[in-house]
Amino acid sequence: MRYSALSLYLAAIAAAQHAYVTRDTGAALSSLTLSGPASIPGEWTTPPLNPSLASFSIETAFFEDYLGNASYPNTLSISLFQNLMDRAGVAPQIRIGGITADSTTWDPDQDVALYNYIDGTGALVNTTLGPQFWNSVKLLPEGTRIVMTLVSQVTNWLWIGFDLAQDLESLNYTGALSMAEAAWAGLGPDIISRFEIGNEPDQYPLDFDAQNYTMIWQPWSVNVSKALDISYPEFQVGATVIDPLWPYNTPQAEAQFDCASALAAGADDGHTVKTCSEHTYQYSVCDPIRAAVATLSNLVNHTRLAEYLDLWQPRIHAVRSQLGPDSFVIGEFNSVSCSGRDNVSNTFGQAMWLLDTTLYAASINVSRVYAHQGGPLALQSATQLNHGGLSLYNLWYPVENQNGPVQVFPAYSAYLFVSELIGGSTSLQTANIFPGRQANGSSITTAEGDPSAGQLSVYGYWDNPNAKYPAKLGILNLEMYNSTATYPRPNVTVDFSAYLAYPGQVATARTMTAPGADIKEANVTTWAGQTFATGVAEGTLVEEYITSGRIDVAASSAILITLDS
Repeated sequence: MRYSALSLYLAAIAAAQHAYVTRDTGAALSSLTLSGPASIPGEWTTPPLNPSLASFSIETAFFEDYLGNASYPNTLSISLFQNLMDRAGVAPQIRIGGITADSTTWDPDQDVALYNYIDGTGALVNTTLGPQFWNSVKLLPEGTRIVMTLVSQVTNWLWIGFDLAQDLESLNYTGALSMAEAAWAGLGPDIISRFEIGNEPDQYPLDFDAQNYTMIWQPWSVNVSKALDISYPEFQVGATVIDPLWPYNTPQAEAQFDCASALAAGADDGHTVKTCSEHTYQYSVCDPIRAAVATLSNLVNHTRLAEYLDLWQPRIHAVRSQLGPDSFVIGEFNSVSCSGRDNVSNTFGQAMWLLDTTLYAASINVSRVYAHQGGPLALQSATQLNHGGLSLYNLWYPVENQNGPVQVFPAYSAYLFVSELIGGSTSLQTANIFPGRQANGSSITTAEGDPSAGQLSVYGYWDNPNAKYPAKLGILNLEMYNSTATYPRPNVTVDFSAYLAYPGQVATARTMTAPGADIKEANVTTWAGQTFATGVAEGTLVEEYITSGRIDVAASSAILITLDS
């Protein structure tokens, strides 16, 4: 199984937290008692969380749809980004990239910010950026940092039929350099956080492996740095997307092209690499076989989610050992590739999945996750389910499109939860305390002793490495409950008193909830009692104050607990 062979590189001391549980005659738990210990579980805790943990990737061709331009800024997007910055203390990072970046060029004489060329079949062939594009970027909240993807190919191979016989010279250094120079001049080092070269190069029809990719990527990154007179690491390597093979220590897995293998092949020999990025899509509707399992019930389950992300643990470990603790990011991700699935990716269930994915990724030392926003692209897959409009997995629609009007989706609430969890701190450390970790470092699964069968996930947050008690807890009840159900909404009573510094300590609870996991509307999705369907908080802020160390957590909801000092 995927979760059973991670032990070769992790410490062999079991660190799973113990819990007592009771079960009704039904399938779900009715109570959970966390037994501690209350101090940081040192072998599995993380370095301080990056304040921009919950970040975004926006498809280059759709960027102006999201932000607008200097004449017509998109006030909804700007407000939604500002909400997150106000709560986290730092703006989410924005990666400008995706598949359309590889067919994007720079035109210094273009008088509009962004122009998409769409052919007679409706296929988006290429994108051209002009000087006004940087003014669109500057509409983001002050202090927002950008990851800019540089074009690496002359043609958009995926849509117009790249010739498989073409060799690696089809890549276009001049285009990458011109884009880098324009971005550096238009935005500068205070806004640009990283450059990427190309998007998902492991899917290029060029027979890339770590060695021949590095032979191109490494000198390109060095030469761009020299041209811009950058004397420090400014590049993000990788942006690969193919899932790791399992087991990870086989010749086939070790031969995969990814961040870790590129670094091993010398990608950082020029000392240009700051971070490594890989992309994750747990499910897909790119073809009928995968679409059949891209269901809401499969998506909203901690066991499946953790088993999937655990595939990356060996790479995370390898990258961090070379580049440092803040070096591995999931630079593009979402629930269902090829632009999501209706009644799955646009529901409150996706909010639960997005929250657990973000928190679990942080617990295994992913520094930032970038939720991808874009739209279905013609012939991205010959058998894909979606065509046209904006993606069903987007957190909001900034403009009216064939898939719906301007609107905010329930998943936005998950990023509000994460941003308030960060709460301006630069010292929070986390660990998954239920179901906890196996001796090999992967999450405890149903087969390995999770009595909740993926229903519950609890995370602890300590505000300094010597803290004896956590400052915050995140409790997720992933049990599926739909708004159409004809039975009372179940809940689980969680006893967290073992994490209190003293009897009667006050805990403040804020809840993320909706009438059910199937809900698509933001105007009935609440974070701490407030809705955000218009881009700003509406309604009365609701908090619960607890002194008993016990709280009821309803099915398909999540609670952030802050413990008074």
